[in-house]
Amino acid sequence: MLIKIAWRNIWRSPIRSWIIILALTVGMFAGLFTSTFINGWMQQRLRDGVETETGHLQVFRRGYTDSGELALFFDSGEALSAANNEAISALSRRVVVQAMAASAETARGVKAFGVDPAAEGGVLNLPGKIIKGTWFESPYSNPVVIGEKLAEQLKLDLRSRLVLRFQDLDGTLTGGAFRVVGIFRTSNTSFDGANVWVPDKNLLSLVGMPPGSFHSLIVRLKDSDTTVPVKNQLSKTLPDAEVLSWKEISPELGYITELSNMYLYIFVVIILLALGFGIINTMLMVVLERVREIGMLMAVGMSRIRIFLMIILETLLLSLFGGIMGIGLGLLVVWRLSYSGIDLSVWGEGLTQMGFNPIVYPVWDATLVITIGVMVFITGILAALYPAWKALRLNPSEAIRMI
Repeated sequence: MLIKIAWRNIWRSPIRSWIIILALTVGMFAGLFTSTFINGWMQQRLRDGVETETGHLQVFRRGYTDSGELALFFDSGEALSAANNEAISALSRRVVVQAMAASAETARGVKAFGVDPAAEGGVLNLPGKIIKGTWFESPYSNPVVIGEKLAEQLKLDLRSRLVLRFQDLDGTLTGGAFRVVGIFRTSNTSFDGANVWVPDKNLLSLVGMPPGSFHSLIVRLKDSDTTVPVKNQLSKTLPDAEVLSWKEISPELGYITELSNMYLYIFVVIILLALGFGIINTMLMVVLERVREIGMLMAVGMSRIRIFLMIILETLLLSLFGGIMGIGLGLLVVWRLSYSGIDLSVWGEGLTQMGFNPIVYPVWDATLVITIGVMVFITGILAALYPAWKALRLNPSEAIRMI
């Protein structure tokens, strides 16, 4: 009965009720859209960073990450012991050299990776990022794959000659000429301008390292949630090695999850505060306009607790109605944008410098929707407390005499 009375009271002033419902709808939509936008944006950066740049884990000879000495390398047999783990999907061995990349026009400092092309394609998705040429499918004896940004800086194109100069194991300056067979583009232009890939056999011979040796082992896992357990297992299997997770290799990627959660709750709290004050204002007006009516209800025997619950129920029904409309509208828009994406290309240059893709695909999950819905529900209850308390303080005899 009380719910029926509260529902009828809502529609005694339909214009005011629709205004608060629409405000709740817009607020719920804004909260849902903002949260899914941030969630999708950060997940894209995290996914691109792990799948394109770092892999889930990297293994180095102890001391290598601090000194970068070429002599701190593994032999081929040490990779086999790490491969005996069911959680690992793929491995790739790398020879890593700090080099100077030079063209006929200019030069840039880069990091050169000597890899097995097939194995490297198994741990990272770089072969799918090729925009010109191929991933080492070329007749040239010394092929190199570079990023689009580096190609622009050095004024290179397919089949251009690129000279890499670096020190060998003895500290002697050496190098070699390579032919560009592929140009890739990722969502991180800094990454594209600072890294080149060549076959490991070519780099090993130039550096003077034994065949099959390598500086780092890139690990791709079947499930990213197993990163920490696998890291601990590999640390035990390879006691003379240093095993780093993607969060340790690229700390900024590790901050993304924390930042996205912080931004998400800041936006949602601001929206809910605005909604809460709107609900308080509206329901307070409702109580003040119905002073005589509330006084009469008290005079004929309705308890104060039932009046209190009636005001609370009116607020909750408005919140529920507006919340459902906002969720429905938000899910419809997010579903559509999850396929087409949100084009932020107008800020594309700045975003790609930070590693963010300018095309953002919102991502939502049930937990996110439920959390926002519960927060709106709680906001409705809290916002109704003061107007309901105001109604409780009315004196029946004085309220009836008020005009």
